[in-house]
Amino acid sequence: MSDDLPGDSPYEPEGVDRQDGIGVPDPFLRLWTPHRMAYIAGENKPASGEAGHGCPFCRMPSLSDADGLIVQRAEAAYAVLNLYPYNPGHLMVVPYRHVADYTELTAAEVSDVARLTQQAMQAIRIVSAAHGFNIGMNQGEIAGAGIAAHLHQHVVPRWGGDANFMPVIAQTKVLPQLLSDTRALLAKSWPTD
Repeated sequence: MSDDLPGDSPYEPEGVDRQDGIGVPDPFLRLWTPHRMAYIAGENKPASGEAGHGCPFCRMPSLSDADGLIVQRAEAAYAVLNLYPYNPGHLMVVPYRHVADYTELTAAEVSDVARLTQQAMQAIRIVSAAHGFNIGMNQGEIAGAGIAAHLHQHVVPRWGGDANFMPVIAQTKVLPQLLSDTRALLAKSWPTD
């Protein structure tokens, strides 16, 4: 990396390292999200599909809420921030029981997953005025489940313009808040029944 590449921008802060070999320099700064490489490389992905502390969704409930990024607990499921979020406030609703398929959930688990999903939407709207949501679960590795052995439902807040050029062109998501701060705000705003 070098500071003497052509294409200096009057908006570029002093001392910014630019990467050689990324094409013709232009006035745009690149925002890098190297934490995403941990996810791509499989960090925290269980070595097997077995239940227990090898599964992050089985392990998280044994941690404090702050350490596990758990926002809310119910009897059969819990809501937890995604460690590798698509958008700020992206969380997941997870049954405590290590189960892979939605059709295998008990009535109590289905009820808690549904109620926590509704409450998550309400809390996110209070905290960050989300315009909409993507809600869903990927069933099986072939469908895109990163941890297929332990079912989890994603609740992804969306805003007008949130899919602008950053993720499309720069393959980058800008998250303006630490996960621990997001967890604290959502937990404080979580609705009660």
